Amino acid sequence: MNVSGQFEVNLKPLEFYTKGSDGINLGRMSIDKTFSGDLAATSKGEMLSALTAVKGSAGYVAMEQVNGNLAGKRGSFVLQHFGTMAHGQDRLILEVVPDSGAGQLAGLSGKMAIKIEGGKHFYDFEYELA
Repeated sequence: MNVSGQFEVNLKPLEFYTKGSDGINLGRMSIDKTFSGDLAATSKGEMLSALTAVKGSAGYVAMEQVNGNLAGKRGSFVLQHFGTMAHGQDRLILEVVPDSGAGQLAGLSGKMAIKIEGGKHFYDFEYELA
């Protein structure tokens, strides 16, 4: 199954455990999202990032718990993020954490793609329900 839609995101800096060195800036942020479309949900999560001294090169990881309705089914699941950027070329992987689905979304698996156009955020979620 595949659903698409739009989402709003709010990122806020958080205190972090360690500070970078050698031109590396480590960061920690909270993630709050509101999804619309066939995924009508909210999410909360945390992100860790590393910005290098080279413009356009960075990395981040995040965990995000999503709560709401997916194509009429109510429940929750966790998305795991892995993103890198090398000299402006990005690679982003978002996958449902195995066995994180709850409620009517128990058994959920899948992956999500994100794109930003004109300052707006869009998602494409390809998933299966066991």
